[in-house]
Amino acid sequence: MSLILATLTLTSILIYSINMVMKTALWLPAGEALELMQVRPQTLYASVSRGRIRAKPDATDPRRSLYHRDDVQRIAARTRGRRSTEAVASETIQWGEPVLASAVSTVADGRLLYRGQDACALASHATLEDVAALLWESAPPRFMAVAPMTMPRKDATPLQAGLLALAARAAVDPPSRGRSRAVLQAEAADVIGTLADALIGPAPTKPVALHARLASAWRRPRAADDLRRALVLLADHELNASTFAARVTASTGASLAASLLTGLSTLTGPLHGGASAAVQALMRNASAIGTEAAVREWLAHDRSLAAFGHPLYPNGDARCGALLANIELPPAFTELREIGEKLLGETVNIDFALAALAAVHKLPPGAPLMLFALARTVGWTAHVLEQQATGHLIRPRARYTGPAAS
Repeated sequence: MSLILATLTLTSILIYSINMVMKTALWLPAGEALELMQVRPQTLYASVSRGRIRAKPDATDPRRSLYHRDDVQRIAARTRGRRSTEAVASETIQWGEPVLASAVSTVADGRLLYRGQDACALASHATLEDVAALLWESAPPRFMAVAPMTMPRKDATPLQAGLLALAARAAVDPPSRGRSRAVLQAEAADVIGTLADALIGPAPTKPVALHARLASAWRRPRAADDLRRALVLLADHELNASTFAARVTASTGASLAASLLTGLSTLTGPLHGGASAAVQALMRNASAIGTEAAVREWLAHDRSLAAFGHPLYPNGDARCGALLANIELPPAFTELREIGEKLLGETVNIDFALAALAAVHKLPPGAPLMLFALARTVGWTAHVLEQQATGHLIRPRARYTGPAAS
């Protein structure tokens, strides 16, 4: 129990730090952009027309434009000359420049790529096991636990059960450092099987694809193909909060289960794992007071709408379109989409699509988070394997802002 509490405490600190950083505005009004760049308006507009700076209409005043902070900062840096190393390091954790090298996945020109392959194209036919083979550079795994796990208390939520199961593994599994990639790949399939058992119940005697197992456990056979698509689209998303946390743990040489536990723990934070639940809460409020009233009330309380927009997809979340392509949206979701896009000037994202998927197929409470967790363990594992191969400890420095020495 002390191991679980220590792990969750450390992870909560990381989540809080990342959440505070993410409040920084990603889109800047013209005045702020011009102040950063120290140029005339004509130069700003020319940079936009040449594709050097991304721009979009301001949802509060469509006559005005907002400018992508990262692009503005890059242009400003060239104007001022080389930035200080402190400035560069500070910006890397604010949706800024890449902070470490990875060949696992990336978002480029609005496309999510898994080792160079389009994730949306893969979602049309591949299984999560196929994606694991691609990302791990292995044969397709079978997500089956070798040893049965101790079942959690009946009142435990699926996420609580998953955290406890991985913590139990982390307490006894050997460190990853010094072990072969093939051994770790086999162990990963076992650990993910343990997590699946905790989230959805004991595995069937015959190995089946994870999406089929979910459809069977939830008694939703018609949902199987949509679940398959969702798992593929959620498998990885470059260096987000959970992946970075998992890589930091992996860099210490900790066990694979410990690294996955760190990643899973970040999903207890509302800004990462709780987005689809927030969408579902908004939908419940909309059914009570009306969609537009619910959206306006949400915004009036200074709460961002998790269903809309994504910093890496200024032209729309490609994963959302791929998942919604085969889903007939319920009227309530169609109305939320239309009103939200009109009020915010942002398109719906993958969290909206997951909430819609759960509503269409009447999936159990917490299904979007379970799908996210099970799928993302595949990506976390790929990043853990990649980090282990470097042999480097991730140890950033802090910029001290406290009182001077007395």
